[in-house]
Amino acid sequence: EPVARAMGETEVVSAAKALIANTDAEAASLVSLYGACPDIVHVVAPGVDLYTFTPGTGRSVARAELNIPADAQVISFVGRIQPHKGPELLIRATAEMLSHSPHLRTKLIVFIIGGASGSGIKEVERMKELVQWLGISDVVRFLPPVPRAQLPNWYRAADLVCVPSYSESFGLVALEAQACGTPVVATAIGGLRTAVADGISGVLVDGHDPRAWSSVLARLLGEPQRRVLLSMGAIEHSSHFGWDATARGTLDIYDRVLSETAQQRAAYGR
Repeated sequence: EPVARAMGETEVVSAAKALIANTDAEAASLVSLYGACPDIVHVVAPGVDLYTFTPGTGRSVARAELNIPADAQVISFVGRIQPHKGPELLIRATAEMLSHSPHLRTKLIVFIIGGASGSGIKEVERMKELVQWLGISDVVRFLPPVPRAQLPNWYRAADLVCVPSYSESFGLVALEAQACGTPVVATAIGGLRTAVADGISGVLVDGHDPRAWSSVLARLLGEPQRRVLLSMGAIEHSSHFGWDATARGTLDIYDRVLSETAQQRAAYGR
């Protein structure tokens, strides 16, 4: 992190009466890295809009509306096209998977949905060139960012959604996909360990080896019944992360801080 940012974050932690972290791991980092008092650190997970992101009318209808073949095997990446989000890992894993299981090529579609961000304006073109060089341009399709109202259908249409991030404080894409009933394959890092219930709502993969990812993806594509179970688990798991719960948890902390402040002022006659 830039020195100025680290200094600013340290000042914020020192001045705060309460700190809200996304996960237990993030809360522990606030204590160990910034010296935050454990008593003022609270955990409230970010929420997902469970009224928008739902299983809806299912995969077949979503595919029909998006002109995706009903019998296709679809893997999707949704997010900014930046190195730390890991789209390159999914692309290389796809090439690895096809080299070992060429029969998948006739039905496999990998969607990379998103655009460049910040200083990575050339990243999209670099990814397209990589796909061309790997010889998988017939399988990987790039789409620009889609409007929020259309996102649920893209999640529903996929057999798997991949979140191959190198760092992730939480992972809302993972929650949105699961709320739509789609299992998630994600890196076992940061907040993704909370956002995805390993073996229940999706699969967490250690590290960023394309071969390991290829193996996991190929195995799941070949196990439709397991995907059905993971889909059911995804819906149940994501139901615990609605905005209502997030709002209640956040408001409770604000109420507590305001109450304690009022009591302190009363004690000092102010």
